[in-house]
Amino acid sequence: MSDPTSVELLLVEDNPQDLELTLRALRKANLAARVHVARDGVEAAEFLFCEGPHATRQFSRPPKVVLLDLKLPKLDGLEVIKRVKGDPRTKFIPIVVLTSSREQRDVVESYQLGVNSYIVKPVNSDHFSAAVRELGTYWLLLNQPPKTNA
Repeated sequence: MSDPTSVELLLVEDNPQDLELTLRALRKANLAARVHVARDGVEAAEFLFCEGPHATRQFSRPPKVVLLDLKLPKLDGLEVIKRVKGDPRTKFIPIVVLTSSREQRDVVESYQLGVNSYIVKPVNSDHFSAAVRELGTYWLLLNQPPKTNA
């Protein structure tokens, strides 16, 4: 992990295998230089809201994107989305749900809460890696976020 003040991507994943696959795919695409990992929803919220162990982080340096699993310990992904999109300081941070849930209620609620994309994790590891590389390329290199005065 790099300097938390220059994080480009917050990866929120509790499954060790999916975490390693995601990081490997980002490294392979040269997109892993500034990734911060949170392993549960509380850790993600503390990072995004500059609280707890991340109290010295600045709101003026948000990640370019959050890759968020929904099924998380302590605080689930839907609650993380609700908090992030409900706060004027963080509402413009793009959130991409990357989850194994195909439940229509999860898809609908995620979009109602303001996610930018909902992707079901491919089961095949090659397809999973390709999806992560494409996500990283789009959100870290191509997407143009609005300028905010957080």
